[in-house]
Amino acid sequence: MSIAKRDLYSIGLGERDRLNKELGGGIPPGSIVLIEGEYGAGKSAMSQRFSYGLCDEGTMVTLLSTELTVGSFLEQMNSLDYDMVDHMLNEDILFLHAAIGDSKNTFTMDDSDDDDRRELLRRLMEAEVMWDSDVIVIDTFDAILRNDPKFEALVRQNEERQAALEIISFFRDIISDGKVVILTVDPTTLDEEAIGPFRSIADVFIELEMVEVGNETRRQINVLRFAGMGEQVGDTIGFSVRSGTGIVIESRSVA
Repeated sequence: MSIAKRDLYSIGLGERDRLNKELGGGIPPGSIVLIEGEYGAGKSAMSQRFSYGLCDEGTMVTLLSTELTVGSFLEQMNSLDYDMVDHMLNEDILFLHAAIGDSKNTFTMDDSDDDDRRELLRRLMEAEVMWDSDVIVIDTFDAILRNDPKFEALVRQNEERQAALEIISFFRDIISDGKVVILTVDPTTLDEEAIGPFRSIADVFIELEMVEVGNETRRQINVLRFAGMGEQVGDTIGFSVRSGTGIVIESRSVA
């Protein structure tokens, strides 16, 4: 059943791009959002667009990046004309950098030894401050899964599905009071047994795809699932990522 439009987390920028309208007016509260795409498909740009638009609409956001530091994040946002400086100063957004393979990830708040520091999923779940926001974005979630030694051990034992279900249970607890968790994933880096449970339980499942059209490579959003939508959601939405402009909606389909 559709929920009232005012109850959605609007991703804003209505006068700048049509993304919020194409996605039915926003993200339903209490949702797990899975954004899938191969390298270069636009996962990070899309998560940055979501984060900026949410902040502009007064929503508190946590963005955990496995690739960008604070400085490179601000540079990237500025290049897309998503000026995050004021939002960071106003504490509308909490930005965290998870330096995979580095013993000093910024979502670690204690003096654990190096072995403990590598238990990325446990530390992620125990970093209480990052879950205080209304919307929590993890870009890219597959990097955390692949670099967690316990998850890797379960993969070797063919028990990655059980490990995934334990993580999902934690996310379900987080969203039970209306929060939203957004995960970006490169599906080429994980086995079906690992990614399958996240696809199955995602309330909103979006695939970002690169399509060859003549001599051009175009990007499109394939909306595979959208529970609790406000207005009608487009099934296929063409988009581009432009320097100095950000996300631009090209058409509903690029086929």
